[in-house]
Amino acid sequence: MTTSLFKNKKVFKEAYVKRVEEMFGKRFDETTMNEKYFTLATMVREYASNNWIETQGALKKSNQKQTYYFSMEFLMGRLLTNNLTNLGIRNLVEEAFDDLSLDLNEIEDKEADPGLGNGGLGRLAACFLDSIASLGYPGHGNGIRYRYGFFEQRIIDGYQVEVPDQWLQKGFVWDVRKENEAVDIPFFGQVRMLEDNGKIKYVHENAEYVKAVPYDVPIIGYDTKTVNNLILWSAEPARTYPQGINAAEYESNIRQISEFLYPDDSTDEGKILRLKQQYFFVAAGLKRIVNNHKEQYGTMENFHEKVCLHINDTHPALLVPELMRVLIDEEGYDWDTAWSITTKTCAYTNHTILAEALEKWPVRLLQPLLPRVFMITEEINKRFCLDLIDRYGEGHPKVTELAIIGEDLVRMAHLAIVGSFSVNGVAALHTNILKEIEMKDFNELFKGRFNNKTNGITHRRWLLNSNPELSDLLTKLIGDGWIKDTMEFDKLMPYVTDEKVKKEFYDVKQARKTALAERIEREQGIKLDPNSIFDIQVKRMHEYKRQLMNILHIMYLYNRLKDDSEFRQNFHPQSFIFGAKAAGGYDFAKKVIKLINTVADIVNNDEETNSKLKLVFVENYNVSYAELIMPAADLSEQISTATKEASGTGNMKFMMNGALTIGTLDGANVEISEFAGIENEIIFGLNADEVNELNATGDYNPWDIYYKDERIRRVLDQLINGYFSNVQPDEFRDIYDNLLHNGDSYYVLKDFDAYINAQEKANKMYQDQDKWLEKALINIAKSGYFSTDRTIEQYVEDIWHLEKIKF
Repeated sequence: MTTSLFKNKKVFKEAYVKRVEEMFGKRFDETTMNEKYFTLATMVREYASNNWIETQGALKKSNQKQTYYFSMEFLMGRLLTNNLTNLGIRNLVEEAFDDLSLDLNEIEDKEADPGLGNGGLGRLAACFLDSIASLGYPGHGNGIRYRYGFFEQRIIDGYQVEVPDQWLQKGFVWDVRKENEAVDIPFFGQVRMLEDNGKIKYVHENAEYVKAVPYDVPIIGYDTKTVNNLILWSAEPARTYPQGINAAEYESNIRQISEFLYPDDSTDEGKILRLKQQYFFVAAGLKRIVNNHKEQYGTMENFHEKVCLHINDTHPALLVPELMRVLIDEEGYDWDTAWSITTKTCAYTNHTILAEALEKWPVRLLQPLLPRVFMITEEINKRFCLDLIDRYGEGHPKVTELAIIGEDLVRMAHLAIVGSFSVNGVAALHTNILKEIEMKDFNELFKGRFNNKTNGITHRRWLLNSNPELSDLLTKLIGDGWIKDTMEFDKLMPYVTDEKVKKEFYDVKQARKTALAERIEREQGIKLDPNSIFDIQVKRMHEYKRQLMNILHIMYLYNRLKDDSEFRQNFHPQSFIFGAKAAGGYDFAKKVIKLINTVADIVNNDEETNSKLKLVFVENYNVSYAELIMPAADLSEQISTATKEASGTGNMKFMMNGALTIGTLDGANVEISEFAGIENEIIFGLNADEVNELNATGDYNPWDIYYKDERIRRVLDQLINGYFSNVQPDEFRDIYDNLLHNGDSYYVLKDFDAYINAQEKANKMYQDQDKWLEKALINIAKSGYFSTDRTIEQYVEDIWHLEKIKF
């Protein structure tokens, strides 16, 4: 039995050596680290399978309600470390490996990061799955098994270059192919209406079918029997090839559906591919859920009582019309009954107020691709508009503003709001903006539907696993109850002024900074001083996140260090670290990456100042890299334009690992400042009300700042006056024009003076280590609220209404 293999160190060690040799047909000492990793991961998955089976059995027996979390992204990170920890066998394995002269960390590093996501959306989904399982609730993920994921980032001559992320090249130990549960998904074709015993039926004919094959990944809870599922769908050719199409072309088109995350949608072909992806995993996931539900209960009457379908951002919004299609076309329900079930089953999380992120798909593309789903969407829109006319009157502008279909576009956020019983934002400020500004009319229409669920992070990955030194210190001081209840972090408060504890925490932070510095020097040849301030901004590259303001400030700082010897003497050394991927078609974001690397070449090689100022852009930032970066930060850069960042979760990871936030009052920064105390963060810049007022009045001219502030003028002129001798003179003209000629829409220049002052304050604060360490410890002590365990309990209480699995 696999369970007995982890009974004790001796048993495991013997079983492991034998298993490695049996799997690869050679002596243990001749096998590679990859082979040793693959064997260990396989044994761990098998060990968890008993709980996996028991969880599924318990759910069938108890008839409990379950949640299915539909998301385009699940940025899982490596699973071996997490699973060893959650199963409670990591120490045993580590001790056995010590006896075998193996380094468990080295073997864990052989696992590829699953390429299933890009940024915060996918990482949140992964944290949710961990907390759902660890808390013992029945909740499963549903997504796409991308063959290449987003992309692997290379930096060549300072430019981002995208290469395929071949994360599946060596296989993926953790998933199980369920060929017997594959389903066929139709695209294109026509819909024919038939009359059958006085009832209208709709038949989808001449469709091109795609086979959706599920791969189940076990989601193992911490110190619990619960093992939930992450279901990932792979697109493969259907058993019947469509007529009139070349077989090779058909297969190529099919495989593209699950090939890359977020294909370029600047062309019609790209838009169609994205729509295919979205419908593909929605329809496949729903079909499996419906099949299992009917097998269990024999009816769909109680579907909403036993199932919650959660729409994570607008990508899975087609769940609404697809569930209607299933209920009407396949189950024979009338419209009103189907709509009642649908709107009691679906819930929607809004992650943004950015217009470009609120998806709108052209009718001319969606209608031919999904003819029956579009017919249903049209009917939903027609009935909703009639309700709006009843409320506002014929011809009222709100009817067209709130319509699901308008200006020949299908507005996916509107579809998700109208078709769901719950709509939540992801931070208090974000939800208030939705309710009071961006979605105000919907909020008034659907009283009580909008609610807030502030995001969180799974502290087991982001502290317990990634920061063992801090974990040990916390456990020594407050016990290990925090691993299951992060509100126990508050027990740290009596220690924040303790000199011995501060010294121990300082040593913890230095160890983590040294580990990060060693990797950066090894991989990029840039030597960072662990005694310098590690000032870190790692997140998706986007204009509203204002990496541009950060690098322009570094240019200003370098100028001042060169010019002012007294300032240079009093300035504490500071190492600025960036990590980010820019979407392949996002040229401006890629230009900012080039600027960061161009500035780095200058400041890192200037012997007059490089003992005071260093700059590095880490290549191919991902979850595994983040696990090294988050514990090493002194200063957490959260400098988005107020009102633009829905929540942020990197800010929470940094906080929990003892970094101070330098940031605007945006997203969850507001709540971080409230919990830790604004005096323990460094807050600057325009607030939400001030940004909204500037947006409303249009009373902002960046040229005024350019002419008044010599510091800004000098930095901006350096972008275009030939200052950078190692690039073309016009290399950064787009950045200059964007800030001055195009209106500086994210208020980089408006907040620049405040940011300079905040940075000066941070540098001086750090020089009083006694006070700095106290503030850092307060941040840790007050970070418990930002665990996804708390977030999930709120989802369960207010939206999902789940009970813990009854074993």
